[in-house]
Amino acid sequence: MFKQFTATLAQLIGLDANKTGHAEKLVSAFGGLCGIFAVSYLAREFHGEQAAVLIVASMGASAVLLFAVPHGPLSQPWPVLGGHLVSAVTGVTCARYIPDTLVAGAVAVALAIAAMHYLRCIHPPGGATALTAVIGGDRIYALGYGYLLSPVLLNAVVILVIAVVFNFAFPWRRYPTTLAKYLSARRSPQALAIGSDVGTAPLERGHLETALKTLNRTLDISEEDLEEIYRLAYKNQQSSHLRPEDIQLGRYYSNDSHDARWQIRHVVDMPVAESPDDLLIYKVVAGSDRRSSGTLSRADFARWARHEVFLNESSWQRAESPPTSAPPG
Repeated sequence: MFKQFTATLAQLIGLDANKTGHAEKLVSAFGGLCGIFAVSYLAREFHGEQAAVLIVASMGASAVLLFAVPHGPLSQPWPVLGGHLVSAVTGVTCARYIPDTLVAGAVAVALAIAAMHYLRCIHPPGGATALTAVIGGDRIYALGYGYLLSPVLLNAVVILVIAVVFNFAFPWRRYPTTLAKYLSARRSPQALAIGSDVGTAPLERGHLETALKTLNRTLDISEEDLEEIYRLAYKNQQSSHLRPEDIQLGRYYSNDSHDARWQIRHVVDMPVAESPDDLLIYKVVAGSDRRSSGTLSRADFARWARHEVFLNESSWQRAESPPTSAPPG
């Protein structure tokens, strides 16, 4: 009873089990130390001891994201740079044109949030950057729009460079995420094909928990949200395939893949019967292995196909309703 109560309470307050190991936690802490030491040193050299305290505050929050959650969407280079810069602009503008500091601070943070939303660079520490421009005192106010370049842009670039270099030493922490994906693809080209051979049986909660432990990364998403995303993706995948009875002789079908596996297949021969086990013959008319032919059961072909297509002049288009006649092969 007590165990159930504590589990419910932990879920209610958002206390989730941390799936990362001790090494990952210590690496995150040491990365934060390196990043903030560099930023603090520069801030003190350029702006003095007192101003540096306020200037570094927002970078402390950025360090948590860059070194504790380097793979999170809020930690990527554009959110860091764009989030801090647009927040600095709103902060300085509000400090100049709104005389009441209380109102100016609130408006600056509100505008920063809206701007980050529209520019797709949401970075929570940006709110502190905007607020610092308003309440930072005479030393910060005297910088005017120079506040954007130094300290904001300078600090953001420095901490980003340190994040890239520091995380590069640990293969599972490569930053930014595009670099990690690029290096993984170069090491294992087969990784691009993952997904076509994976079974479609639904995962259980225990599978997700095991995967998170194996991944050994801190993610800015809860297990419940991850489970819901998977459930919706699986449901969408199931509904995106065609049924065996949808496959018709003479029609063209696409697997809708966005990589080297993309193909358009033309069904050139199939039995009159509509059993899922009936074999059909197809010819690849576009995409990889063009001009090749193959044989599949109707059911396997339907699992491969995402939708029917037809040739409209020189481009393949999705057939919302089957065309009256098939285009020439």
